[in-house]
Amino acid sequence: MTVAPSRDFSLPANSPRSLAYKLLVCVLVSIMWQAAQADAVDPPASMFSFNGFGTAGVVHSSEAQADFTSSSIKPNGAGYSHNWSVDVDSRIGAQLTADITPQLSAVVQVIAEQGYDNTYKPNVEWANVKYQFTSDFGVRLGRIELPTFLVSDFRKVGYANPWVRPPIEVYGVAPLTNNDGVDVSYRLHFGDVTNTLRGAYGSSYKLNLPGIVVNTHNLWGIFDTAEYAAVVFHASYLQAKATVEPPTALFGAFRQFGPAGIAIADENELSNKSVSIVTFGASYDPGGWFAMSEWTRISSHSFLGVNTAWYVSGGYRIGKFTPYITSSQITASKASDSGLAAADFPAEFAGTIAALDAGLEAILASTNHIQRSDSVGGRWDVAKNIDLKLQYDRMRIGADSTGTLINIQPGFKQDDTVNIFSATVDFVF
Repeated sequence: MTVAPSRDFSLPANSPRSLAYKLLVCVLVSIMWQAAQADAVDPPASMFSFNGFGTAGVVHSSEAQADFTSSSIKPNGAGYSHNWSVDVDSRIGAQLTADITPQLSAVVQVIAEQGYDNTYKPNVEWANVKYQFTSDFGVRLGRIELPTFLVSDFRKVGYANPWVRPPIEVYGVAPLTNNDGVDVSYRLHFGDVTNTLRGAYGSSYKLNLPGIVVNTHNLWGIFDTAEYAAVVFHASYLQAKATVEPPTALFGAFRQFGPAGIAIADENELSNKSVSIVTFGASYDPGGWFAMSEWTRISSHSFLGVNTAWYVSGGYRIGKFTPYITSSQITASKASDSGLAAADFPAEFAGTIAALDAGLEAILASTNHIQRSDSVGGRWDVAKNIDLKLQYDRMRIGADSTGTLINIQPGFKQDDTVNIFSATVDFVF
């Protein structure tokens, strides 16, 4: 789903779901604290493991009339807002895992990265408990990652990825990264092939935008991963209901023009509409080199339209240096943009109809993502658990589109090329 910027994991303060989530976090923290106190007596028996990760990055864009950013839910980036931006890729995170019993475990992951208010307020990315009934069957409850893509589990851990960032044409326009609910996994073995089937149900976080809130609920998904030696195949289907609150005033105005206006509003308004994501991916990494590719289709019967995206990437490891190349693309089909026919209404409504049609066209244009990127970069593992990456992206924006850029200014030229230069230092501890 491609909506303009911001993310907020907060819930209504007194809602049952909010209280349940807060209780779960308290229970996890309490269990971990009590166990830590016990471990103080016998440190070697500690059930805890603590990990951290982070990225410090800087990005420059040649386009001064729009912002390049790594996600559709960031407020600004490199280009118009900042000549050089440190907010596009920079983040820091920490994860605490507790193996309470051989079957029961818990994990909490917190990440601080740019929010819509331009602060780095920490957010809870994961907070769940897992019970492993058998070696192949497990259930998790709480806030859990959504394994929509090949690298979903570690998409925000820069050190674990070969690129500066996962290709934005695929990853940048799908902001759903976790789910508040339940997750069930079952692993099957067919000779040397291991197949893991997962199912998820729940509701994802809210997206808080200026003056509106996008709610996603009734989320469910099926995810399948097959592994054979150095080969990995991944497929997934994810669906959720999405609603914009309060209702968009533009569509309310359309409804005042009878059946024709109601039809336009019903087709384009995001009100309890299904949004689905279908993904197929594969990777091959025998050690000395890697190749990977993914294809995704994001559909919604609303102004969001349909986005289809893919990428192909590969690299070769030469000691501590890994050069790589990537080609990626996103195309879109807009929802209805015919608008109202002024000739069908009295002449005194012509000005109002023209304004409504212009507003509809502007909303549809903002989600008409047409973009092709060719990237080249290199990774240098400078020390244990630290890497340095440099990447150049040549983005070609399609006609009648702003691509994945945000904060578009009047002087922006469509059907043009944008050059992006990025440098990051990734670390884990």
